Amino acid sequence: MVIPLHDDNPTERFPFVTVLIIAACAFIYFFVQPHSGVDARLGTSKDTAFTLEHAAIPCELQQGKPLTVAEANRNSCSESLETTSQRIFADKNVWLAVIFSMFMHGSILHLAGNMLFLWIFGNNVEEHFGHIGYVVFYFAAGIAAMGAHYLADASSTQPVIGASGAIAGVMGAYLVLWPRARVLTVLALLIFLPIYLPAGVLLAIWFASQFLTAFNPNTGVAWLAHVGGFAFGALVALALRPLIPPKRRVQPAQPPEWGWGR
Repeated sequence: MVIPLHDDNPTERFPFVTVLIIAACAFIYFFVQPHSGVDARLGTSKDTAFTLEHAAIPCELQQGKPLTVAEANRNSCSESLETTSQRIFADKNVWLAVIFSMFMHGSILHLAGNMLFLWIFGNNVEEHFGHIGYVVFYFAAGIAAMGAHYLADASSTQPVIGASGAIAGVMGAYLVLWPRARVLTVLALLIFLPIYLPAGVLLAIWFASQFLTAFNPNTGVAWLAHVGGFAFGALVALALRPLIPPKRRVQPAQPPEWGWGR
């Protein structure tokens, strides 16, 4: 596992959009998403009910309408179940749910990990694309990530939540634009080892680790969404780089430095 702590790639403008996204995700997790109690409508936890009501679900995108009670109970996306059972949340907009999902998280660790990566890499990408361009890019990456997950299993009735796909797009863009920027990273192996790594090395390790998740499907991680978002971000940055070259040239990364000092 690699955990970035700081990059040596300063910006000249404050990352308003990145900060707003972080604040919105934190607010929704702590003050909007329920974390205890039972939902009387479904007889399940309020957290589960809230997720079903607001999160993106591949089966719903395939059908263009919300899940039925039978589909949710049997964990099956079926036309026969869809036509013979009442819909759980009949008023749900299944398309807007793709956007809502980007602001929902399953745990504090899920939220903290995503926001850390966004804070480290988002400010530079925001400055590069500009505030408005960054907003468009961020949500487009999140939609592309959901699209990759959907193509892998369009019949899934499992909700997909988290900003990971959009943030993966930010990381993919950062890889193309500043591959040699130094990033203070913690390598979590048998021990926690702080070390400076080039961003290209760090992000390549992160990207490769997503495929390892595929061998353990019980983790519940939508790893293809991460891969899809990352690939989208890298391709967009690569395509636009001749038109919008990086404004700041960072110093080439030095050989890895052990410990906290430089």
